Amino acid sequence: MKTDTNHLPLVETACPTSEGELAEVVRRACAEGTPVYPIGGGTVLDYGGMPSEPGIGLSLVGLNRVIDYAADDMTITVEPGLTLAELRKTLAPRGQRLPVDAAEPLRMTIGGIAAMDLAGPRRYAFGTMRDHAIGLRAVDGQGTAFSTGGQVVKNAAGYNLGRLLVGSLGTLGIITQVTLLVRPQPETSAVVIAEMKSFDAVEQLLAALSKTRISPVALEVLAGPVADHWAALGPMRRGSVARVFIGLEGTGDEVAWMVETLRLQWRELPVASSTVISGDGAGPTSEWLLALPADVAIRILPGHTIGLMNQLLGQLTQVSLQADAGNGEIRLRLSERRPEAFARAVREVLRPTIEPCGGRMILLHPADECAALLGPRDLWGPPPAGHALMQAIKDRFDPQGILNPGRSIFANR
Repeated sequence: MKTDTNHLPLVETACPTSEGELAEVVRRACAEGTPVYPIGGGTVLDYGGMPSEPGIGLSLVGLNRVIDYAADDMTITVEPGLTLAELRKTLAPRGQRLPVDAAEPLRMTIGGIAAMDLAGPRRYAFGTMRDHAIGLRAVDGQGTAFSTGGQVVKNAAGYNLGRLLVGSLGTLGIITQVTLLVRPQPETSAVVIAEMKSFDAVEQLLAALSKTRISPVALEVLAGPVADHWAALGPMRRGSVARVFIGLEGTGDEVAWMVETLRLQWRELPVASSTVISGDGAGPTSEWLLALPADVAIRILPGHTIGLMNQLLGQLTQVSLQADAGNGEIRLRLSERRPEAFARAVREVLRPTIEPCGGRMILLHPADECAALLGPRDLWGPPPAGHALMQAIKDRFDPQGILNPGRSIFANR
């Protein structure tokens, strides 16, 4: 597997094939005070802060086994280097899946998805990796292996360290095994797309949807240039401002009923036009949504999502917005790519707009030239509530600060 490590200041790369070998590398690095940078498929190594201290790359692609698959219990235990594509191949014969998506399944590893707590549009119904990882093994910053959770769904013993590890960017521990809760594969799926002439109309559509018995698996709103780029639909009609994508899954009868219910409901709403993509066509639509590029991730109360999208479109030129409207996440792509202008938009427009309304923002993939102009406050915003407690936890798991230093607000040495 080819990985992109250009963003990491590596002096060497270790490729362990067992937890014991991995732990030994970390113990040696801890004794020497050398940073350790975990590497999976190499698809998200530019997420967040840019590390600057030379250190050891720790490739996890050699830890790629399926440890246990209890299909009747709907759980599977795998090593972190297993790719999402290989996991899908393992689950498919039993009609099962992990409903967590990644833009590059052939490269993205389960360990990477867990470290980033990634999820695609189906997060609306199924949550993120944190909601599916019921047990973990990891190695901390001193080279000590530990476990949290278990291999059964009903496990409530002790504090849930797994929820801390998932999404910690490898700064608390390096995951060596993860036990996942999997789900049945649906019989069929569809994506229903509504074109809207105003953001007030989008609000009305979402409000009406919440009052029906329909249970979408995805609820995405696109605005700006990106809303015109789906080739299957072509450009939006003149005067339209957004497209709403509603993902549906279930049996054939269930999906047909939900599609018809939406059609009838939308006759009473200000929907400019609608399109249904079903069966085999729904998959490429979801993949396209998942792969849309973004510079910034914004978290805000779901009820404020559409209003904030409208506000940002009025403040920034040619900005593309993709919102998970049910979970209050907006992914933003700036058309201005010059480093100085990009940094100015972050400091002078985005943060002053987002933070006063209770939102949080992080930069996802700043180019090296942009990262050089941005400090920790620009990347991560003000310290969140509980920052001191989280820093204390970080110090306990990684007292030398060797695990991914510089990548996270809690990872600075």
